[in-house]
Amino acid sequence: MARTSGPGTREKLLRAAEEIFAAQGVDGAQTRDIVRQAGQSNPSAVQYHFGSRAGLLDAVMAGRLARTEAALAPLLGSLADPGAADAGAPGLTALIGALITAEATELRDDRGRRCLRISAQLSHESGVRTRIPHPTLAGTAYWRLIGRVEDVLGAAGLPEALRLERLDLALTLIGAAMADRARHYLDGAAPLTGEELFLADLTGTTVAFLLAAAPGSP
Repeated sequence: MARTSGPGTREKLLRAAEEIFAAQGVDGAQTRDIVRQAGQSNPSAVQYHFGSRAGLLDAVMAGRLARTEAALAPLLGSLADPGAADAGAPGLTALIGALITAEATELRDDRGRRCLRISAQLSHESGVRTRIPHPTLAGTAYWRLIGRVEDVLGAAGLPEALRLERLDLALTLIGAAMADRARHYLDGAAPLTGEELFLADLTGTTVAFLLAAAPGSP
């Protein structure tokens, strides 16, 4: 019988959870399948190490966020704070480009690719629309970038409700695009475009969406 508390068991459960959540979906994945994939015979292994299925999912996403933060923080730190001079496309392109560049680091290996497929299903939980970050996002470079993007949109004259909704939808778009790219890589399928073009186009498309004229404006 595999030991629930043995060395490395927690990491085995995390890796198994990444595989199962990515393959079966966040809502469809079964804890028993994760335990089995991790080579554990004790069904209480997840509860022992993570408290619950939700705790395991949070741990998976915490690891994914930590890796993205390591790439994003220096990129964000190199960008000037938004102001009148960069209220339009140039400033916004730099911010969105930094986010997409950091997110793309997860495309480098299968672990990151699985996590991109998982996090795309959770984008609606970020807290953007209410400005109350999910606990895992509070104080992060990711959340600071969101605030700076909203500042740029506000300086561009976009009404508050519209800019919050657009920002939330833009993050969903980026997440879905990254997850689709990750799926191609995991399946061994050739995507339509090279990665450099894909990332540049995703940046430009997202910026154009965010800066589109508000309905009824001149």
